[in-house]
Amino acid sequence: MKHILVLYYSSGGSVRRMAELVAEGVERVPGAQARLRTVPRVATVTEKAEPAVPPEGAPYAELNDLEECAALALGCPTRFGNMPAAMKHFLDGTSPLWLKGALAGKPACVFTSTASPHGGQETTLVSMMLPLLIGNANASLTCTAQTLLFFGQHAAAPYFFLVSLIVIFSSE
Repeated sequence: MKHILVLYYSSGGSVRRMAELVAEGVERVPGAQARLRTVPRVATVTEKAEPAVPPEGAPYAELNDLEECAALALGCPTRFGNMPAAMKHFLDGTSPLWLKGALAGKPACVFTSTASPHGGQETTLVSMMLPLLIGNANASLTCTAQTLLFFGQHAAAPYFFLVSLIVIFSSE
């Protein structure tokens, strides 16, 4: 059975419902099982922490959820054309997986929802894809720690290569 991680952050419930629907779709595929996870809110007051277990809904994601999944669906609302701080905070903590190359080559997709048309959906999706493209998931467009070592001490080379690939594919 292949586990597909459906990882989301939702403050109003819309993205949570979308994630539930994605998980339902995954469950319809023979041999696939959805693993629905969320991330805790972040607060400006550092002493205020979220409970270890959410009061309702999906459990909080852990790094092993990412490492064990066969694929990833990532969803969150938009915040001024960007992913919310809660999802960014979680993704920033995935460096140990990146260093091991644990997510390289795993298929991934992203989804979002906003309360208005032209609410920054496109740039939110791009902001969610960047951590996946630069070292984590999404098949052949990854830049792992091993790639950086291959190119030497000048980290600009693989990123230039990645940008070049995107330009080539988007211009066809």
